[in-house]
Amino acid sequence: QVQVKVSGGGSVQAGESLKLSCIASRLNFAENAMGWIRQAPGKERQGVACVGSTGDASYYVDSVKGRLTISRHNSNNTLFLEMNRLEADDTATYYCATFGPRRCPTTMTSQTGNPWGQGTQVTVSS
Repeated sequence: QVQVKVSGGGSVQAGESLKLSCIASRLNFAENAMGWIRQAPGKERQGVACVGSTGDASYYVDSVKGRLTISRHNSNNTLFLEMNRLEADDTATYYCATFGPRRCPTTMTSQTGNPWGQGTQVTVSS
């Protein structure tokens, strides 16, 4: 089973920044599209961002475009999500996720991707 260690969540004011990190093991990290899924209380799971296995292609849900940046270091199985100009609607638990071999999906539903671990809480106060 995939194991992940996620860090970087916290409580911030609207407009501030956070950077999430995920160290993954027990998978062929460099062969998988990786990303982040979030879930807020009472809301459906949402794929937020995905990056292809080589790091040269990415997907973002419309609501985060221009504010969040996903990146990866295959050399040490690490995934990042830099979150700028955070908004109250970004409040959720964020999970490191796998999205299948090599490429990110072109669209995402609430069931797209496989989240792993306990996630990290991001709380944004307006």
